[in-house]
Amino acid sequence: MRNRLRELRAERGWTQGQLGERLGVSRQAVNALETEKHDPSLDLAFRIAALFGRPVEEIFANPHG
Repeated sequence: MRNRLRELRAERGWTQGQLGERLGVSRQAVNALETEKHDPSLDLAFRIAALFGRPVEEIFANPHG
């Protein structure tokens, strides 16, 4: 699933580890999301959206339309 996670994290000046701490996940999990190797759970997607104060649809794009 395409996402803007890396861009949003960089805007805040956070490392992957710092973002992971804020979300309660590992740095490796953040890396897997940013490189689109794994999709977030629905719960994690909503936590990410809330953290950045943006709608889920603005951060994650459905690759199928």
